Amino acid sequence: MNGNVEKRCIEIGKYIRDTGATVRQAGAVFGISKSTVHIDVTKRLYEIDKTLYEEVAKVLQENKAERHIRGGNATKKKYSNYKKN
Repeated sequence: MNGNVEKRCIEIGKYIRDTGATVRQAGAVFGISKSTVHIDVTKRLYEIDKTLYEEVAKVLQENKAERHIRGGNATKKKYSNYKKN
C-alpha cells in the first residue's frame, strides 16, 4: 500500500466516509499509523479529491465532538471490570 499514496488516500477517505471510523480505527485496518492517516485525509486528500475531503472532514468533526463520550465509556468499562474481580 505504500507505493501509491494517492490511491491510499482515496481508499482511506472512502473507508472513513462509509463506516464513520476514527483515525485510529482506519490506521488499524490499513496497517499504518494514525498520524499517516490524519495527514492523508486532511492534507493530501484535499489536493486529490475535494468532494471526498469535505465528506471525510464532516465525519472527523463528528468523531472529534464525540471522543470525550467514548473516553468516558472506556473508563467506566475499565473500572466496572475491577469491581467484578
